[in-house]
Amino acid sequence: MDLSQQILQYVLSGLSTGAIYALIGLGFAIIYNSTGIINFAQGEFVMLGGMLSFFFLTTLKLPLFASIPLAVFTSTAAGIAFERLAIRPLKNATPMSLVIITIGASIFIRGLAMLLWGKDTHALPSFSGNDPISVAGATILPQHIWIFAITLLVIIANKLFFYYTISGKAMRACAFNRRAASLVGIDVKRMVLFSFVISSALGSMAGIIIAPLTMTAYDVGIMLGLKGFCAAIIGGMSSGVGTVIGGLVLGTLESLGAGLISSGYKDAIAFIILLLLLFVRPQGLFKKGETERV
Repeated sequence: MDLSQQILQYVLSGLSTGAIYALIGLGFAIIYNSTGIINFAQGEFVMLGGMLSFFFLTTLKLPLFASIPLAVFTSTAAGIAFERLAIRPLKNATPMSLVIITIGASIFIRGLAMLLWGKDTHALPSFSGNDPISVAGATILPQHIWIFAITLLVIIANKLFFYYTISGKAMRACAFNRRAASLVGIDVKRMVLFSFVISSALGSMAGIIIAPLTMTAYDVGIMLGLKGFCAAIIGGMSSGVGTVIGGLVLGTLESLGAGLISSGYKDAIAFIILLLLLFVRPQGLFKKGETERV
């Protein structure tokens, strides 16, 4: 394999990984735009998606096509419980208090998962086999196609929901001005709940579709969550195209850096990119107005 084929291989792998970061980043952005909260428990919903799918598949002996929606539903229920029990009771809380609450929830969920499923790593079976597909001299697995397809469907569904449904428009109104939204009759608390429902579902789906490639364990949500947060920051905290582009850029640069420099720097590269961006363009790749339009 020559250098051009190697670079193509790294780009394809990076785009697949970046799509996962984009899904996680969308969860961060949706909650932030609706509530102003940075939900550092988002990575744990990624972990729950993978671990619950494995639990339903191996312990309850359910087929994969039934385990996946059940895992998403259970993770979403956990997101609802988190909002109702930890976020909603807090009135006039400072942003720092809310951040600490989400970090505490992350530690709690991770510890509970360790007690329930132990510290072993697990893998889900691929959705449609493991025979590699050749693309211009590079190869990708069928699971990568699933990742691209599901990410594309999520982006389309996200666009349709926020621009063509009453609830989506209400959530956008809350993101723009919560007080004005409440004055025109929008139930802000319900919109906040919807944001946690959507973000936990997105996170769990990301954890499910990547588990056949990277395996899952009780602690996988930490790094995936941080990289999803980086994607959201790079994209200007947009709940649309901005964060998707941020995730794809991050995944691609991370893969190229790991392949061409050293795999030992893979995790560091993501945070170096974030720091450089914060120094050069703190608002992300998109300005505030651009972020709201996309």
